[in-house]
Amino acid sequence: MPALKPTQFYARVTWLGVVENRDASLQATAVPDMALRFGGVAGEAHGGLTRPSCSRVLAQHPRNTPIANVRQLSVLSAEDLQDIADRMGLPALQPEWLGASMVVAGLPDFTRLPPSSRLQAPSGATLVVDMENRPCSLPARPIEAQHPGFGAAFKAAARGRRGVTMWVEREGTVALGDTLRLHIPDQPVWAHLSAARRG
Repeated sequence: MPALKPTQFYARVTWLGVVENRDASLQATAVPDMALRFGGVAGEAHGGLTRPSCSRVLAQHPRNTPIANVRQLSVLSAEDLQDIADRMGLPALQPEWLGASMVVAGLPDFTRLPPSSRLQAPSGATLVVDMENRPCSLPARPIEAQHPGFGAAFKAAARGRRGVTMWVEREGTVALGDTLRLHIPDQPVWAHLSAARRG
């Protein structure tokens, strides 16, 4: 029996980008398409089958422990991106300033997609949602360079709107204008979730 339900919710790819050297800059460079491999985007700074653990998982692993890389791509929605800009008092935010891999349009409440949901491209390329991408202060510098006095406002404005991290389940190509279909886990919400979070 299938464990994932194809839905009638679709997203259109409006922007694609790669971060070539994260040590030099978080900023991404726009590209018209990308080849998705099991290790992520070929030659991209966030790619690889493994990654060193970071502050997000210190409760599970000491920093810099090799772990599976489920943060191969940073995906945002055009709607959330505009909402962040509005909250900051800016006309718009460019996805390259945030080090985005992909921007999609058309899926409501995108940042809250259930973990393990899939987005599937016409090529068959399939991306899996790991979890919400928590805002950090790294985009502040490129935002500040373009809009002096606004960089520090990003982290608070982006809370709950920063998109999701994803990893490649099936290889293939994604291009600008592609329509991605949402597939969700056929699983109810765990009844003890609130109690566990309070724990």
